[in-house]
Amino acid sequence: MSKIRVGIIGAGGIVRRLHLPDLTQNDNFEVVLISGRKEHRLKQQCDEFNIPNWTTDYEAVISDQQIDAIVVGTPHPHHVSWGIKSISAGKHLLMQKPLCGDMNEANSFVEAVENSDRTVMCLPHFGSQAYKIRQMIAEGAIGRVSGARYRTSHGGPEIYYAEIRDLFGETDDDLWFFDAKRASVGALFDMGVYAVSSLVAMLGSFVKVTGFVSTFDKPTDLEDVATLVLQTESGSIVTAETSWCDPARTGEGSIHGTAGKFTLPGQGGAAVSLHTPTSYTREHAPVEVQSVDCSDSDPGNMHQHFADHIRSGKQPPLSNAQSARHVTEIMLSGLESSRLGQSINLQTRAAY
Repeated sequence: MSKIRVGIIGAGGIVRRLHLPDLTQNDNFEVVLISGRKEHRLKQQCDEFNIPNWTTDYEAVISDQQIDAIVVGTPHPHHVSWGIKSISAGKHLLMQKPLCGDMNEANSFVEAVENSDRTVMCLPHFGSQAYKIRQMIAEGAIGRVSGARYRTSHGGPEIYYAEIRDLFGETDDDLWFFDAKRASVGALFDMGVYAVSSLVAMLGSFVKVTGFVSTFDKPTDLEDVATLVLQTESGSIVTAETSWCDPARTGEGSIHGTAGKFTLPGQGGAAVSLHTPTSYTREHAPVEVQSVDCSDSDPGNMHQHFADHIRSGKQPPLSNAQSARHVTEIMLSGLESSRLGQSINLQTRAAY
């Protein structure tokens, strides 16, 4: 089986930490060219991961005929422009999260994907827990979903960039995430995207959002804490929470239904736990808790998942362009809702 030849646009911190360590060890791929703004980073990564070529010209990656697939790892305001160029050049595409911070861009991206036969995967990638919970909800394991909560938060981009600076042996701090002119959106798009995307992946599309955001602690005009209240098509109410002010870090959720609930992570080290009542007429009757085996729903890691769908000629079932657009609309509408002080109806839907 021939390897999928990969080019990288934006070989910075996220590519160094998240993509190259696995891509260069995955038998499906061969990384042949990386591009970025800083030559010393490119040279270091080529040496470390045995990559033959680097360039500061992103267009050179787009036009390289030997490249089959492109990973876009630029700052998010530039994701869509390079993503559309990649698709138009006939490349498969792996897009770093978030998709973008503009609905016109999101719509243009989806249009480009729908007019192409290329496989396009939009992060975040979801593990076996999301697939298993989605399946069990469809099978009625917790009855009708009545509510849910998901929170993803950490201590802020300055902590992340301290690690990136150390990886590259740098001394400067380029915290563009705090610059409203360069980033345009804050913690909701940086970390909240995981909570919102996970809820969409497990529960499907939402029809209405009410947002509450503020700048609580960080040196920025952008939001550093946010909570979205979302309504599903069936009428259940769920919340997505995020923050750059949580150095103890949080990544957890629960989904509640008329016949039980899921918690993730689960109890006792389980990836997911299923909680079911032992009585519907005794308030203090014990609740039965059992671990959920998710092994039969494992999609593989993000790069394996990407390779599998390239080879099958299909789009990823959860991490696809239409769903990324829906998540983008949810977050943008959440910001607008907070500004206006009113709920906003959503127009797009996820594609599953």
